[in-house]
Amino acid sequence: MKINRKLRLQLLAQNWMFVLVFLALIVMLGYLSSQYRWTRDITQANRNILTQGSVNVLKQMDGDINITVYATKDDANNGDTFRKGMLDFVARYQREKKNIFITFVNPSEEPKLAQEAGVKVDGETIVEYNKRSEHINPPFAEQEMTNLLVRLSRTNNQPVMYLDGHGERLLQGVKNHDLGEFGKQLESKGFKFANPDLTIAQEVPANGSMLVIAAPQVDVSAVEAKKIKAYIEAGGNVLWLLDDDNLRGLQEVADYLGIKVSPGMVVDRTAEQYGADPKMSFASLYGDHPVTRNFMLRTVFPEAHEVDGRASDDLGWKVGRLIDVAQNGWLESDKIPAGAQNLKVRFDHGKDKPGPINIGVALERQYGKKGQRVVVIGNANFLANTFITNGGNLDLGINIINWLAGDDRLITIQPMPLKDININIPSGSIAALIVGYGTQYVLPVVILIAGMFLWWKRRKA
Repeated sequence: MKINRKLRLQLLAQNWMFVLVFLALIVMLGYLSSQYRWTRDITQANRNILTQGSVNVLKQMDGDINITVYATKDDANNGDTFRKGMLDFVARYQREKKNIFITFVNPSEEPKLAQEAGVKVDGETIVEYNKRSEHINPPFAEQEMTNLLVRLSRTNNQPVMYLDGHGERLLQGVKNHDLGEFGKQLESKGFKFANPDLTIAQEVPANGSMLVIAAPQVDVSAVEAKKIKAYIEAGGNVLWLLDDDNLRGLQEVADYLGIKVSPGMVVDRTAEQYGADPKMSFASLYGDHPVTRNFMLRTVFPEAHEVDGRASDDLGWKVGRLIDVAQNGWLESDKIPAGAQNLKVRFDHGKDKPGPINIGVALERQYGKKGQRVVVIGNANFLANTFITNGGNLDLGINIINWLAGDDRLITIQPMPLKDININIPSGSIAALIVGYGTQYVLPVVILIAGMFLWWKRRKA
């Protein structure tokens, strides 16, 4: 084809038009990238984005979150590198909540500000929300930061009271059957504890958020039982964990709440699939209740008992089922001793009750100008130090406490620890040299040579 002057000008105009359109596209993409962000995390545990638990917490926080980082610039190990790390870390939260603001203060340049803020450590960070603030020291990860935000957004600061003196499972205990690990998790989320002595106190203090009765092993005195009943009659919230149908002197309280606990234990054949004792019952079905709504984690309940809630309508109670266990099991009619080993039982038609078996109820009523809430679980083992890390036991326990405390908006699945592993290549090793020199020198040269070869080949064609 003969190329004349007119055709050459047309080709030149087309080429320039392509260049202009290409440049316009680059500018438009640059503008869009500055206005909108899209990220995808391909790490095993989504290390670079927030877990759903943290996202849910941020959704409940309406106001601004101000983060002030007190970090020097002249420390090579804790200077600009630390600041960049903080910006990247906070950016994960800012992608979910736009009104999170981060400010850096150099304690060396502004010592008075650091002193007034009570800063003692280089890198110490102050997080402010809703006129409340809390300090956090590095290093910290999503779990610590989200727990801090939960504490700042908690509306009920009244202490969690627990009954003691009758062999109960203690919220600050260290024995296997105690609830100490659960108590630590509650403390990390802003709860405080109180331990009233009902043998001395005139009544159960009214300034607590709830009373926890965690499976007494000896009878509660009649005087204490009357005080507990009076506390409930006056609108107090209660979490009652039961190991069996022995109410240990609290029968009057159970009658008032309309609670009945089975003498027989739940047997779950599903446990055999996991090589566990059949007295270990599993739950994956939950009632339609704020505590368990959208809760889809499997929970484990060793030696559970059925709880039946039939509160009197005259008292205004609304009763809801919380936890159904042992879909492939039953409620044994014969009483099984706690701790029995090598259990061999079989379903007895006409006597045993087929699963699923309800082991938890929630009671709620309007009392005066405030609501009253009670949760009764026919199992205390699921929150014990031995079993708290199994499945979703911890999450379910925290949901129950949040609901009893009136912080419904904080009922959520908690952020989980990261599981994926970083690969650290030792400096000076052959692998480090290959990666370093390969990406800095070899790869660019290979790309350049390949480009020149393709250009030369097309030119000859």
